[in-house]
Amino acid sequence: MTYFVTRTVNRLAWLLIGMFVVSGVHAEDTANKPATKKPSTAKTEEEDKTSGGRYSFNRIHDPNGIGKFYMGREIAHVMGWQGAGWLERSTREEEERLTLLVKSLRLKPGMTIADIGAGSGVISILMAEQIGNEGKVIAVDVQDEMLKLLRTKLEKRGVRNVVPHKGKAKTPQLKPNSVDLALMVDVYHEFEYPYEMLLEISRSLKPGGRVVFVEYRKEDPTVPIKLVHKMTEKQVKKEAGLPELNLKWKETIGVLPRQHIVVFEKQKSKSE
Repeated sequence: MTYFVTRTVNRLAWLLIGMFVVSGVHAEDTANKPATKKPSTAKTEEEDKTSGGRYSFNRIHDPNGIGKFYMGREIAHVMGWQGAGWLERSTREEEERLTLLVKSLRLKPGMTIADIGAGSGVISILMAEQIGNEGKVIAVDVQDEMLKLLRTKLEKRGVRNVVPHKGKAKTPQLKPNSVDLALMVDVYHEFEYPYEMLLEISRSLKPGGRVVFVEYRKEDPTVPIKLVHKMTEKQVKKEAGLPELNLKWKETIGVLPRQHIVVFEKQKSKSE
């Protein structure tokens, strides 16, 4: 009896926390991502036999997460394609300074860039302008509906150096050693299989290529975003620092108002 009472109390506590974070903490809460309409695909611990025990599961969890945990962090719900309008919101430049983000990446003409979780392509198009026609942005997304929206936008604008590309839950399906830069803007924390995805992203990078995490700063309680949609710099370094990923932290750029830009570089293997 005590178990069921305790479980009920814990669930109510998490629901109250979720309501507090979403509706009451900040007067300005426009940065909160829309709730996904896509059902969670998180598996129970018994069902998930292919991940080598990397993940844990808990029925009692943040309502904005999927109840699946990796290295002490709960994985957030994916924002469904129905929330594409949030990516296109008129206040986004002021809130996230996307032009400054792209400038901070120090892009060069001719680069091949993978925009992982590209969504409606706002940042893909900004980067495409910087790398010229000889460069290419591979706009990766797992949602067919989002890729369809992106294709329509590219056709209307006549953009030729952005290529929509279908990814999967465990891989962006990119060729090995083909990418100069892999960018993830407010996306990594939603990966259902972060270890597998990051391993595949690392494999897609050329030696010396960079992988960039742009995440809302969890260290800053004034950033108006749901907790599971934030990450600390320490947590990013913890997850990207696994030896088999062959990634080395290069720098953290703190020029954005709400997010940090955490940059890693792929190391050359002994055979190269």
